[in-house]
Amino acid sequence: VQLVESGGGRVQAGGSLTLSCRASGFNFDNYAVAWFRQAPGKEREGVSVVRTRDGSTYYANLVKGRFTTSSDNAKKVAYLQMNSLRPEDTAVYTCAILIFFGGGDVLLSTILSRLPAEFDYYGQGTQVTVYS
Repeated sequence: VQLVESGGGRVQAGGSLTLSCRASGFNFDNYAVAWFRQAPGKEREGVSVVRTRDGSTYYANLVKGRFTTSSDNAKKVAYLQMNSLRPEDTAVYTCAILIFFGGGDVLLSTILSRLPAEFDYYGQGTQVTVYS
């Protein structure tokens, strides 16, 4: 399985970017895709989660109302639409997959507090730079 993020870049404050997280060689249907970000010298922050089975989502307060996450289960792609970007959104954005085996499930809000090793797959990240 390969997990690849794309869509990062430089954008002026107030602008928008859409990130993609594509899983190849992946055949599960019940899983969650989480987005994290980490700026230089700062701790990793959880951004959002989408559960692919029903499209339910959860957002961290710092992006609520500005970012939207979604998924296309058939294509095995998740998206993070980022609007009204601010310089403080500058970071490397990484996606991660948590598979719900055997029909299991977890509270979406708890997923963003998980460590990278607790995910089944973890991407390499894409840089987002917001300039004023």
